[in-house]
Amino acid sequence: MARRPAGPSPRDGGRRGRMNAAVGAIAPDAATSPKAPAPKPASPADPNLVLMGEFGRAHGLTGEVRLKSYTSDPRAIATYGALLTADGRSLTLAEVRPAPGTSPDMLIARVKGVSGRTAAEALNRVALYIPRDRLAAPEDEDEVYAADLIGATAVDEAGTVIGTIVAVPNYGGGDLLELRPPNGGATALLPFTKAFVPVLDMAQRRVTVAAPEDLFAPPGEKPADDPG
Repeated sequence: MARRPAGPSPRDGGRRGRMNAAVGAIAPDAATSPKAPAPKPASPADPNLVLMGEFGRAHGLTGEVRLKSYTSDPRAIATYGALLTADGRSLTLAEVRPAPGTSPDMLIARVKGVSGRTAAEALNRVALYIPRDRLAAPEDEDEVYAADLIGATAVDEAGTVIGTIVAVPNYGGGDLLELRPPNGGATALLPFTKAFVPVLDMAQRRVTVAAPEDLFAPPGEKPADDPG
């Protein structure tokens, strides 16, 4: 499974479980789709803080803001109470709902004390954290916090560095690892499954991947008869 199912207690802290299927419902080209680098939010000074979500652009005029959730049940992020920012602020989500579109981890959020579009725009790229001791430990070897994957090194079976994990997105077909090549440049996506990620070594902040040779190759030109 790619995400732990919602249960009586949604406090899962963004655990990720690798699927046994090779790609599942992911589109065939999803594993090799390069993406332009995105700016990174500020990182907290405390290494014991776990990333729970990240605000995006303002939504509408009343203070709502887009929020990318890293919890397995995306809306569970609103159940943790006060969330911390890298600069030491404490923010509480008053309400969340699914955002329009096909990405299940994208929400529309209302933050306590934030009203009006200008205040919401000030939250863009602000990341939200909680102390690790508020989270339960993963229950088996195939579960891992998304925050622990981000920043980990991806290597091939020979130990050669393939890239660095910069995000763990989900567009509806299962979790993906977004990898940035060692020398920088556009990132690419790899399904977070046992077939593509056979070994997890979180103690060493390293994962072993079975990546296609053209993982970071730019997309080719569309055929003339392609309707897209």
